[in-house]
Amino acid sequence: MAKKRERRAGVGGAGHGSESDRRVRQAKSSTSLAKPDRKLTTNTAIVLLLIVVPAVSMIVYRTRYVSNTDTTSDLRYVHRRGLVSTDINYRQVLAENMKSSENSSQRNFKNPVLAYITPWNSQGYDMAKKFSNKFTHLSPVWYELKSQGTKLVLEGRHNADKEWIAEIRRTGNAQILPRVVLEAIPVDLLKKKKQRDKAVNLIITECKEMEYDGIVLESWSRWAAYGVLHDPDMRITALEFIRQLGQAMHSIRLEHSKGQSLQLVYVIGPPRSEKLEEYDFGPEDLRSLSDSVDGFSLMTYDFSGPQNPGPNAPLKWIHSILLLLLDARAGDNQKVAKKIFIGINFYGNDFVVSGGLGGGPIIGREYLSLLEQYRPEVQWEKNSAEHFFLYIDNQNVKHVVFYPSLMSIAMRLQEALSWRAGISIWEIGQGLEYFFDLL
Repeated sequence: MAKKRERRAGVGGAGHGSESDRRVRQAKSSTSLAKPDRKLTTNTAIVLLLIVVPAVSMIVYRTRYVSNTDTTSDLRYVHRRGLVSTDINYRQVLAENMKSSENSSQRNFKNPVLAYITPWNSQGYDMAKKFSNKFTHLSPVWYELKSQGTKLVLEGRHNADKEWIAEIRRTGNAQILPRVVLEAIPVDLLKKKKQRDKAVNLIITECKEMEYDGIVLESWSRWAAYGVLHDPDMRITALEFIRQLGQAMHSIRLEHSKGQSLQLVYVIGPPRSEKLEEYDFGPEDLRSLSDSVDGFSLMTYDFSGPQNPGPNAPLKWIHSILLLLLDARAGDNQKVAKKIFIGINFYGNDFVVSGGLGGGPIIGREYLSLLEQYRPEVQWEKNSAEHFFLYIDNQNVKHVVFYPSLMSIAMRLQEALSWRAGISIWEIGQGLEYFFDLL
């Protein structure tokens, strides 16, 4: 997760049903007071047909076909406005992106939501406070575990914002799990028991002193870059270290969190093909850690780059990764699926597609600036389930921009629900405010 990338309301119609029952009871009561004549009986029958039958039909319709919220007033703002659509335009995005439902605390996506916040983008802190109840886990990107000669040091406490943490805890129930990147020399860390023990103690001590709820650990990509994972014995040792850390954290009970143990979420990258490479995190690795790790932050984004411009995270690609990791032949795949936070990007990419290759990540305000400047036609790419647009800059160079939309996010939330999985967002300061209406 490099810096440049800088986890239901009730069934509709219940209220209408109670009103219908009341009318039926009133009709029965009025007809039982005196023996009606034939004309009155006929009139009553007509009233029943005109009022009760349509009401009952509406209840049946809402129960069977209307998902989540049931009345227009209960629908999220983005749905009431018809903004969750493949057919959008730049004017609509510019006019609506800062608007959302008045009830910012209502959770609409009921599975776990892990949101990353980076210290170099203050908007993420603001969004975390405003929508604190939308998240179950918040991970500020604060810490690095480094080698310093023959010693290990945990750097990053200067990034920690205790006042922000206190405010989050006053307004919501999200767990605070800062990210820790293992930048220590992998061979020294993994081969030496004293170093492994020291790393575990440093992390646990920081969690205790700062009253965190746990950590999000990132190490797999660094170990892969060092070639550690190509050695079968070192790979086994690497997995054993993660299990050791998880078990040690689970043995610590938190006074500030009603006795809950420290939580460990582990970051994993997506396999790039159906044939797993030596450095890929695969289904066997997932199962081997599932009892010691509380969640897996799956980085299902960065599918494309300047050398291969295209969508950020094609939906079919995400689905195929989950199929690969959650091997259907494994009996406990549903149990493991609940621990996965499917990655959703709140950033986009602006790639050069003529006059040479180039470009890279953009965030919300840059996306809005491009819309305002070039007024492009926003198009839906069906195969990837993402919106994009083309523009030609002042140097006559053609660009393609892929950036999340309400529809692309909604479809990925539905994918997560189909697996009973959560989501992880990189990172919330890079998105548009009305995205949070979906969460």
